[in-house]
Parts: sequence; C-alpha cells; structure tokens
Amino acid sequence: MIELIPAIDIINGQCVRLSKGDYGTKKVYNTNPLEVAKAFEDHGVRRLHLVDLDGAKAQHIVNHRVLEQITSHTSLTVDFGGGLKSDDDLRIAFECGASMITGGSIAVKQPAVFEAWLAAYGPDKIILGSDAHHGKIALNGWQEGSDIDLPDFLDGYIRKGVSKTICTDISKDGMLQGPSTALYRQILAAHPDLYLIASGGVSSMGDIRQLDEAGVPAVIFGKAVYEGRITLKELENIITKKHF
Repeated sequence: MIELIPAIDIINGQCVRLSKGDYGTKKVYNTNPLEVAKAFEDHGVRRLHLVDLDGAKAQHIVNHRVLEQITSHTSLTVDFGGGLKSDDDLRIAFECGASMITGGSIAVKQPAVFEAWLAAYGPDKIILGSDAHHGKIALNGWQEGSDIDLPDFLDGYIRKGVSKTICTDISKDGMLQGPSTALYRQILAAHPDLYLIASGGVSSMGDIRQLDEAGVPAVIFGKAVYEGRITLKELENIITKKHF
C-alpha cells in the first residue's frame, strides 16, 4: 500500500500552506506545529514531511527548533527540508532529530556537496527534491526557475546513487485539483525501482487511491487535511486496515 506522509510547512514557527509555492498566499492553519504532529501520530501516522519555508527563502536552516520539538515529543519519523545548503545545516537537522533530509536546490547549484552528503549518509537518509514547474526544475522554495529538464535531473542523480525522490508538480501544489498521476507513471516507467514520493494537488482519498493504483510508492499531502477534505479518521482507517 502507498505510504501516507502528511506535511507540515513552517513559517515563523507556525503551520501554514501556500498555493503554487507563492509566499503571498500564505494561510496559517495552526500556531502550534507540535499539536498538529501529535494529532497525526494519534491517528496512526508514522511519517511526517516537515518543510522549513523560512529556511528555503533564507537559504539556511531556520526552524530547526520546531523540528527538535516534534522529534522530541513524538515518535514520528521526520524527513526535513528547506534551506539545507551547508554541512552545518545538515548537522543541525540531524542533531535536531531528522531521520532523513531532502535537498533540491543544493543538488542543482552545488552538486558536489549533495553528492558528498549522499556518499556520507547513504541514499536512505538523503532524499532528492525534484520540484518542477512545466517540466523544469525549480529552486529555492520555488522562487527561482531553471532550464533543467526533470527527466534529465532524475536520470543523472539516480545514476549517482539516489534511490528516493520527492517530486512536486508546483502547478498543482496547494490547488486541491488532483495530482500529476500521468507524470508519476512516466517517471516510474523509466525508473521502476525508484522510491517516488508524489507531492502536490492531493484533494481527496480518491486522489491517493489513484496514485496507489498507479504504483506510486508514497504520497505527501497537507492542505486536503487542513481544509477538511481528508479527515484524520479516514487516514487512521486506511493505516490500520492497510487498504482503502
């Protein structure tokens, strides 16, 4: 069954969501991210995707205390991303309890650094962030575009040992209009052993079922829960019964 990974995005220590990565669309859902994390845990969730949006903008880790608070007071497995640009950022993230980190912009702008992380920590702890807009990789909290094609980006890093990627179609993110299932099918057809984590656009349990049927290993979602389109009880039922 597809792995269910709720997301908590952080700005100023608060749980927020954006639309298409636009900081101007910020909506605060809870001022206490730990409370949100505990609610997920109480309903059977075991994995959490935590994004430091302040860090992504500042290009260095900012909200590591939120990470530390969540990992200290829950048993959730947390993957952390946003603003990780140096060995020191990485050290802080792991010291604050992250089980895995996600690097996207660093993999584009400083590939030698990302590859060194991959070699030092292994592909189970270093996730490639492959965020794309109209098929091109986007950087720095999606504030900057590039001319790098998504398939070429993935191909290159898979050859270098990457086994996990979080792939976000930015045009879908936060829009609650459905995920890019066709895109994920294409990626998995080319790389059937890739642990592809779909992100962006999930609006209902039906969307998650569609991704599961497409063979997508994992899915990240957030706004659908915060807007009440997916309930915590629904998540609990699926996790405990292990089927839809």
